Amino acid sequence: MAGPSPIAVPYRPVARVFTVLLLLFGFLVGVKALGQGFEQLGDGTLDVIFAATQNPFIGLIVGILATTVVQSSSVTTAMIVGLVAAPESPLPLANAVPMIMGANIGTTVTATFVSLAHMGRRDEFERAFPVAVCHDLFNYVTVLALLPLELMTGYLQLAAVTIAEILQDVSGFDYDSPLSGALTATLVPIEQFLEWLFGSPVLQGMAFVLIAAALIFSTLFLLVQVMRSLVHTRVERLVTNVLGSSAILSILVGVVITVMVQSSSITTSLLVPLGAAGLLRVEQALPVTIGANIGTTVTALLAALAVSGPNAVFGLEIALVHLLFNLTGMLLIYPLRTMRNVPLRAARFITTLALRSRRLTLLWVVALFYGVPALLLLMDRLFR
Repeated sequence: MAGPSPIAVPYRPVARVFTVLLLLFGFLVGVKALGQGFEQLGDGTLDVIFAATQNPFIGLIVGILATTVVQSSSVTTAMIVGLVAAPESPLPLANAVPMIMGANIGTTVTATFVSLAHMGRRDEFERAFPVAVCHDLFNYVTVLALLPLELMTGYLQLAAVTIAEILQDVSGFDYDSPLSGALTATLVPIEQFLEWLFGSPVLQGMAFVLIAAALIFSTLFLLVQVMRSLVHTRVERLVTNVLGSSAILSILVGVVITVMVQSSSITTSLLVPLGAAGLLRVEQALPVTIGANIGTTVTALLAALAVSGPNAVFGLEIALVHLLFNLTGMLLIYPLRTMRNVPLRAARFITTLALRSRRLTLLWVVALFYGVPALLLLMDRLFR
């Protein structure tokens, strides 16, 4: 029986790299199309859609719920970048900041759901659940600390605007780049087809938004699958090899893995079975999840490359807000043992409650991702 062709094997890496590049281009086309679609919807429609996000608590809720629905903060933040940078600026930068914070909370739901798979084996669940929940709690603590600070001082916005101006001055960012031209050219036939199909500009805009959302979601999903097949086993070896290493190295591992797979959910979900197997303690998992928070900001920065025009800088600014939010959270919480112990001890306490009843476990998950938004809505109505 003949063996595999010696010619076919060397071309596999080339094909995979080409696939990744093609999916990345499709992702950027989706981001570009999103802004163009909202431009066609018209100012009146946009005012109705985004008026509610003027309230920061509503913006936070939108970020949480949107991310729990699509199971990816990368999709949410990429769409936010596209909206902020779109012509006529349908989503102001100030309104988008709480949405970014909400996306950081919503992205933790995946690992929490993964940990529920161990509920039938008490010992495994006792080790796996705190590994997942510490990420939830860390991101919640970060939002509780930084959202009031942002509302009072505008720290994240000011820092992002300043850095964006420096980057423009130093590197001369050209938003009418060849990449942007290629993206625009790709959208031309789609735009022409929609003009032929729909007479109304509003219908064309709605169709554009739906196509953009489908492109962003599908390309990121496929990109994650391709990258996971390439690095999954290597990622497991990498994580287990640094279990006893420094926190800084663990954070870097979280960053690198998330950049490779373009999904913080995959990184944090990978930690859950390692925790269940007793290979990873919650103290060791926390710095890796912090690194995953930072690594996932690369997607928003990539999305900022897809936009052009006078408002393109706003896309870069909100992407920088995402990065600064996670960097600030890391520097504010992790170096101080007292602060670091807050999510760690809370994770262990919640695990002891969850072990008493499966209903308590499910109640925790529902309350964390859906009960808190409902409570914020109630508070908003009471104090309005």
